[in-house]
Amino acid sequence: MRPGAGQPLRFVLLLGLVSLFADATYEGARSITGPYLALLGAGAAAVGAVAGFGELVGYALRLATGYLSDRTGRYWAIAILGYAVNLAAVPLLALAGGWEVAALLIIAERTGKAIRTPARDAMLSYVTRGMGHGRGFGLHEALDQVGAVAGPLLVAGALRWRGSYRLGFALLLVPALAALAVLLEARRLYPHPREFEPASREVSAKGLPRAYWLYLGGVALVAAGYADFALIAYHLRRAALTPEAWIPLLYAVAMGVDAPAALAFGRLYDRFGLRVLAGVSLLSAGFAPLIFLGGPRAAVAGIVLWGVGMGAQESVMRAAVAGMAPAERRGAAFGLFNAGYGFAWFLGSALMGVLYGVSLSALAVFSAALELGSMAFFLAAKRKAPAAPA
Repeated sequence: MRPGAGQPLRFVLLLGLVSLFADATYEGARSITGPYLALLGAGAAAVGAVAGFGELVGYALRLATGYLSDRTGRYWAIAILGYAVNLAAVPLLALAGGWEVAALLIIAERTGKAIRTPARDAMLSYVTRGMGHGRGFGLHEALDQVGAVAGPLLVAGALRWRGSYRLGFALLLVPALAALAVLLEARRLYPHPREFEPASREVSAKGLPRAYWLYLGGVALVAAGYADFALIAYHLRRAALTPEAWIPLLYAVAMGVDAPAALAFGRLYDRFGLRVLAGVSLLSAGFAPLIFLGGPRAAVAGIVLWGVGMGAQESVMRAAVAGMAPAERRGAAFGLFNAGYGFAWFLGSALMGVLYGVSLSALAVFSAALELGSMAFFLAAKRKAPAAPA
């Protein structure tokens, strides 16, 4: 199908539906993989190692897959392969006979996500140029988050109904198949999404612009200073700020505000560019002091801010990559962005885990300082790339 009026929105909606079903599949699985591994005989150290290694592979591999997608131009083939691995691994967990097999499947799921993400984001970046990168990526993230909430609820229902983890994983075959079906239909309707954005006349050998590297520095600071919800949940329980049963509900609240925040900040990005990210960093700087230094009400407010920041990160940050990276290097730019974000998140989370045992005040100051420090990088990147983001 040739690009035309309304086609970019339809393409984004299709890939948004793919992400909705895919997120329902693997986020549903991730909500119970910890206790499932324990049920199969894994100790706490093994559970932590599997989760950490899976995330490390899931981000590091994106450097290679982003480069490969640009090098070959086979964005659809790489995305379909990644989704197939990503989604097939989840229902197979129902058949795992030991925690070692389950661990391999969990790592395979993360590997599949690493394979498909840069290629998918590159295709979205080509298609959203006409409608606004911020609007397009924001809409995609909003649909994504619907699945992120629905999947764990589906699994929770299975556990309440039969008390079976294996049944929960088996039920996730339904959204997995739906995601693949919509993905193949999108491939049939839009075999050449690159046609939505004309090729640049500039020689791409010049590499990525300086604005991109300044921007990546800001992204790294944001990621390093953003506490993982696992640490937040640990603090809520240890400090008795809320009943334990409310902790997953608070996570659902964070995910609930993520979706509208993605839509709103996406629209604002199309109008104001990287200044919006500087504003998000200023807003996000307040979540850690509220959660780790305040009482119950302050903690809830902090979690809402945390969710708002996540929505902006998942939409505007990807939109900004689309706006400043040359089309011919878009896949590599997304791969580098994802890998840098992931490594910074991993290192920052590890350090905040150490700081938690030393001083909550030090943890809060560390987090807020990095969020505020990122503002300088985003504003500098804005000066180096004054053109409209779309």
